[in-house]
Order: sequence, then C-alpha cells, then structure tokens
Amino acid sequence: MIDLRSDTVTRPTPAMRRAMAEAAVGDDVLGDDPTVNTLERRVAERLGKEAAVYMPSGTMTNQTAIRAHTEPGDEIILEAVAHSYFFEGGGPAALSGVSCRLLAGERGIFTAEQVRAAVRPRNYHYPFSKLVCVENTHNRGGGSIWPLERIAEVEKAAREAGLAMHMDGARLWNASVATGIPEREYAKHFDSVSVCFSKGLGAPVGSALAGTAKFIDRARRFRKMFGGGMRQAGIIAAGALFALENHRARLAEDHANARRLAEGIARLPGVALDPTTVETNIVIFRTSTMPPAEWMARLKALGVLVLAGSADTIRAVTHLDVSAAQIDEAIAAFAKAAHT
Repeated sequence: MIDLRSDTVTRPTPAMRRAMAEAAVGDDVLGDDPTVNTLERRVAERLGKEAAVYMPSGTMTNQTAIRAHTEPGDEIILEAVAHSYFFEGGGPAALSGVSCRLLAGERGIFTAEQVRAAVRPRNYHYPFSKLVCVENTHNRGGGSIWPLERIAEVEKAAREAGLAMHMDGARLWNASVATGIPEREYAKHFDSVSVCFSKGLGAPVGSALAGTAKFIDRARRFRKMFGGGMRQAGIIAAGALFALENHRARLAEDHANARRLAEGIARLPGVALDPTTVETNIVIFRTSTMPPAEWMARLKALGVLVLAGSADTIRAVTHLDVSAAQIDEAIAAFAKAAHT
C-alpha cells in the first residue's frame, strides 16, 4: 500500500533502528539519560532557546505549554481549526481549565488585528487573555507556512497586550526547509516552541518543548503531572536524535512529491485544488463528484490510503516512506478512481 494518510505512519529506517538499539540510557525523570539530555540540548540550540524537554507526543508538548503559561480561568487565543484546539481531545479545558478564543484564519493564518480584537478587556467579568498560539505549518490549512513578517506582527500585538506566545511547530522543520529560514528565526518570536520528531523526520516517538530554563523547569512539573515522565527514554530519544541529524534536509523531497501529486490530482474532474497552495507536504482537495468515503474506498482498492479531511475534502500527506515513483503510481490510482 502507498500510505498517504499522514506523515505519522513513517517507520524507523534500519540505521535509525541501530542507533536506538545502541543508545546509552538512564532514568530521564532523574535527569540521568544521556541520550535524552543530548537530544534536548540539540533542540534548544537549533531553536535558539535556553532549554528543552522531551515528551511522548506533540499533544503533550502543546498542552503542557498551555498549562505552564496559564492558570485555570484564563483564555488563550488561537486559530479555529488549530491542532491544539481541534485535535487534542479538549485538552485546554480538561487539563488547564482555560477557554479558547477562536480566530477565523485564512488557511490557518490570522492577523495582528484579529488578535487585538480578541484580547479581553481587563474586567473581572471576563477571562484573562494570557496566550497566543500559532501553528506552523498549519495542518488543516494544508501545510501552510506562516510568513515571518506576519508572525512578527502577531507577536507585536500580543506583547502590547502582555500576552505570551507559543508555537505549535510540529512541522516547523518543513517550514524551515521550504523557506530556507532557520528554525531559530521563527522561534525567536515565541516564549515556547513545540516540535515533533515522529512526522516528517520519521522517528517512531516523541516531541520536544523549548523555552527559557525557568519555563522548561515549570513545564517538567506538568509533564510529570500529565503522565509524561519517562525512564530509560534514550531508546526512543535516539531515534529522534538520528532523525533530526539525518532526515531534516530530505524533507524537500516530500515537498516536491506533494506538489507533483497536487498537480496530478488537480487535473481530475470534480476536484477543486490549486497546486500553487501546496507549500510543504500536505495536499488537501475538495471533491464534488463523490463523497470522501467513496474516494477512500476506491483508492484503497487500488493500493492507496488517504483520509477524509471533512465532509467534502480529502487529505494526502507525503513522507519518508513514499518515493517519487510511488507518487506517480498514486496519481494513476487517483485518475482511475475518478473515472471508475
């Protein structure tokens, strides 16, 4: 099967498995795991932050960041279909006791003016606005990249109101490779940044949260509270470290494959897709000829797996385990499914 459901389906390469098998380990909760410690240092350095903490998932890094920035009864500002709100099980309410002020973005990207309009007046009748969250790249925005200038404008609006800034950078690596802008240039506008190793980079497990040393010390408390304290985690951290050092640059291949896939799909009847909007490794198209479930069933029978994005959209994601030749096979399968 050509699996385009997500870049989370990637499997460790043989070299990554060897690195994991040979990893030096210790007790991470006690700070004794040398591989975890190395990974955290490398992430902090790449993001230009003082410290980082390794966690099992991007959901945990995002929700830990929200909890560390806020107190129950506060409010956070984020895009209406941002991962932290849309795909994390109601975490802001359940884990941090905060409400979400949702902004309608364009492909997941909002403006400084929207932030200013969303900030609550300092009045005891309202929750206190505390945090602005930005997702870069934006999943449901089709892998859209936040322009650096827009981030700076949003940060200015947030700072004027005394708000902190958090970036869900699960696919920040993709944004950096696509634009040539170092991750630290994006990260410098944020108090905290989460990054993921188990998507395009191809590691089996893990994300990291970075920020000031003081902030990360507080985040470690909530990581423990949320059940994310790990012991001999160097075995999985070694996979993340290998991925960071060896698989980052090759993300450009995924971007090229996604654009090629989009160009092939866009020619099909009943498909609404502008290939020029495909900036990284996510392709989302609207369908009018058949429901997404029918697309999925036909494509599966032809050896291609995709996911429905909504009631009328399909999402396909390129990644480490899909070659350029397989993209051509997938395009042929899409064409056959469209004309069956």
